[in-house]
Amino acid sequence: MNITDQHKDRSAGILLHISSLPGRFSCGDFGPEAYKFARRLAQAGQKIWQILPLNPLDSSKGFSPYSPLSAFAGNTLLISPETLAETHYIEKIREKDSSKDGAFVDYNKALKQKEKYLREAFTSFEKKASLKTRTRFEIFCESEAHWLNDFALYISIRNKLNTPWYAWPEKLRNRDPEAMMLEKKELVTEIRQEKFYQFLFSEQWHALKSYCHQQGIKIVGDIPIYTSHDSADVWANPEFFKLAADKSIGKSAGVPPDYFNANGQLWNMPVYDWKALEKTDFSWWIERLRKNLELYDIVRLDHFRGFSSYWEVDGNAENAIKGKWIKGPAEKFLDLVQDVFPEMPFIAEDLGDVDQPVFDLRDRYGLPGMRILQFAFEGDMPRSIFIPHNYTVNSIVYTGTHDNNTVKGWFNKELSKRGRKNASRYLARKLSPKNCHSQLIREAYRSVARLAIIPMQDVLGLGGKYRMNFPSTESGNWLWRMRRKEFKKKEVSKLKELCELFNR
Repeated sequence: MNITDQHKDRSAGILLHISSLPGRFSCGDFGPEAYKFARRLAQAGQKIWQILPLNPLDSSKGFSPYSPLSAFAGNTLLISPETLAETHYIEKIREKDSSKDGAFVDYNKALKQKEKYLREAFTSFEKKASLKTRTRFEIFCESEAHWLNDFALYISIRNKLNTPWYAWPEKLRNRDPEAMMLEKKELVTEIRQEKFYQFLFSEQWHALKSYCHQQGIKIVGDIPIYTSHDSADVWANPEFFKLAADKSIGKSAGVPPDYFNANGQLWNMPVYDWKALEKTDFSWWIERLRKNLELYDIVRLDHFRGFSSYWEVDGNAENAIKGKWIKGPAEKFLDLVQDVFPEMPFIAEDLGDVDQPVFDLRDRYGLPGMRILQFAFEGDMPRSIFIPHNYTVNSIVYTGTHDNNTVKGWFNKELSKRGRKNASRYLARKLSPKNCHSQLIREAYRSVARLAIIPMQDVLGLGGKYRMNFPSTESGNWLWRMRRKEFKKKEVSKLKELCELFNR
């Protein structure tokens, strides 16, 4: 059963990451505003809430959710102190509401804010937690041990040494059993604390997810195809990645040069050793998918073309020009995935430099692809796969993604004169900076695509200043944040009307 079977009725949703929610702290979280947003989605006739990856962030990677410190662990910045107070892990919130600081996340400030409450919660738990709570924690640690033990040790050593794992002393870098045992003894409290933080993340997220289900909302999550070199996964499983003898990156992931970037994109992430993974029946990947399907109802497979073939560059290269395409695991991997997860609740991110074998692989497993309206009006518009008359039902239409400009920013800065003329002809209405976002939303809703998902910035009609990410840049991203005064009755009513008009 694929996604079209799960969502037989046409439906619509909103793309908004948790960090972009309003709230009293410097980063959105799983607190009261998340529940309020879920209720507004339901009032607006929405059935889907799409978010970005929930994995832990690294400040040295610009807090990108696509460069995680773990493919399994959760981002503790998203834990709500308000919910900690409600559930009696802490006594009360002491500082003033910082939600008026502006429409952008301040990650460093949020780290300071959240860390003191997390430490307080851990101290309180150790001193006076009930037997019931302690039992839940121990059950969590046991059931998640296959990733949690390595992650908690990795984070504890990383915090102690303040360096990436590949710069640790050789014995720790190579996971010498005796050296690791010494660290476990020295860092026993820190390790338990990290496990407790993951327990809190899990409890708060699953409570929010359950509430969304009560509101008739399903969660679409996102799984980055690669993970950071400096991550618990690469340290714990180096045999599954193409590393050099000294554990530096042997072969790096990226994409080749194109119209937008003459040097291509060098991601500085190790590519997988798919042959080594195949010998284990792809166990690490299967467990990763299983974990994500516990977190989300549907999972978007980022950079899906990497399963068909992927761009591989020498680890010491300065750019991605001199790479080569390597055949991916394709059917060998996805056949097994289908055996384990027969409903195949996945979305294929089939964008970018994509060839026919990628589309064939997607269609073989009945996975819906993505159609982006911002890509529809340039070039050979009538034959574009992004123009609505060429959509298939088993697809998902977006006005744009987290990697695109907002519709207003795109219209004002990126769409050519020819593109503007094409868009106005196609939509039978002259597009303007004032109406471009509402017209593209309407076009998405009236298309045959089973799902229509709109970034929150486009619902609010925001300009390019508020886009989420500029690909190929390492700073100034993942910062936009919705204000409390936004997404009120006017936007809710408009979306509700569109859902009724176009049977979503």
